[in-house]
Amino acid sequence: MTAEPLSRAIFNRRMLICIFTGFSSGLPLFFLLNLVPAWLRSEHIDLKAIGLLTLIQLPYTWKFLWSPLVDRYALPLGRRRGWMVLALLVLLVTIASLGSVSPVGLSAPTMLRSGSEVSSYALDWASIAAFLMHPVTLLVLAVVVFSATFDIAVDAFRRELLRDEELGLGNSIHISAYRIAGLVPGSLALILADHLPWSQVFFITALFLLPGILMTLCVREVTDAAIQPKTLRAAVIEPFREFIGRAGWSHVLWILGFLFFYKLGDALCTSLATPFYLDMGYSKTEIGLIAKNAGLWGSVGGGLLGGVWMLRLGIGRGLWLFGAVQMLSILGFAWLSSHDMHGIDNSTRLLDLGFVVALEAFGVGVGSAALIAFIASQTHPAYAATQLAVFSSFMAIPRSLISASAGYLVEALGWFDFYLLCFALALPGMLMLFKVAPWSASVRTIPAE
Repeated sequence: MTAEPLSRAIFNRRMLICIFTGFSSGLPLFFLLNLVPAWLRSEHIDLKAIGLLTLIQLPYTWKFLWSPLVDRYALPLGRRRGWMVLALLVLLVTIASLGSVSPVGLSAPTMLRSGSEVSSYALDWASIAAFLMHPVTLLVLAVVVFSATFDIAVDAFRRELLRDEELGLGNSIHISAYRIAGLVPGSLALILADHLPWSQVFFITALFLLPGILMTLCVREVTDAAIQPKTLRAAVIEPFREFIGRAGWSHVLWILGFLFFYKLGDALCTSLATPFYLDMGYSKTEIGLIAKNAGLWGSVGGGLLGGVWMLRLGIGRGLWLFGAVQMLSILGFAWLSSHDMHGIDNSTRLLDLGFVVALEAFGVGVGSAALIAFIASQTHPAYAATQLAVFSSFMAIPRSLISASAGYLVEALGWFDFYLLCFALALPGMLMLFKVAPWSASVRTIPAE
């Protein structure tokens, strides 16, 4: 591809929309992954409670349950835009409200010993109820539910908006904007937290959702690429019937398993990234300036380069090459955790941090670009919301469920062995590529109607 066609492919209205929607989609997630753990750790909440709080992110994995509602029912602004605006407005209010509550009393549920035997333990339901009903838990749950709802609507909107040949590059730009959104809760907000109360930090963070709201109000609904189901039953059944009929049960199970395992090691690796940096002795300002910026530009560069490279490599080979980079970059965290920080000068400490974070983020960027393009290629535009919700739900399981054990694993293994385990858990997804996307085979895109 020459420079001129590439320039036209990047600088057009559809790609500009992908930037705004990607930013609005990423901000709530990075708020949960970066800012909330840093807030809780700064308030002396233990790692077990912080790790278990990731279980509240399970609606990311369940969103396929209500995605047919988004396919079937149109709100006043339209079938996609109406849901997008509603979700963003609720997110703005909820994120701003979270900073006004106190995390005091948020603790991991305990076990009650009912006898002298090792096996004589029972769940302490009172502590579980206290954890679930804590204001922090409830507000985090609200953020997750409406963030997932926005993702359902915006993923379908983007699938309908982009031409088939634009899927790889368009989704890469979306991912890059998604990652740029992490600069707000992961860098700016952390720096502000050294100078402002947390309530003001959360309010400022919430205001960054306003551009997405304004963009959604200004664009037009995309209606040509999908057919609205006539009944809720059709919205539930037809997306599954179409995909299973097209791919077959065996291939469906391989694809779903691959979506679960491909980013398993990476998801677990980054689940406690901010507490890890703090435990390594880095200040919140150093994390905001060095780690988060290195991660941002590494992932943005990886996402954009991944999208461009896939124009030549194809989606299948991109999954192979970018997945290998994503897996190997995990070892950088193991190397960093083995350092004796007390014997290293400050500039070297910061350089080491920036290098490790940038390398891992680049691997995640290129890996995510290939995976999201693969997912889009497997969906039918007529059933975009539900099919994309199912696929992305399987992607979110490692982040939401497996990562809940991260605090326990770190306490049992230590940071170094924890990251070695993350590396090992990245292998199954790579091996499944032999079946899902063999090197010599091409990934076929389902054409828009």
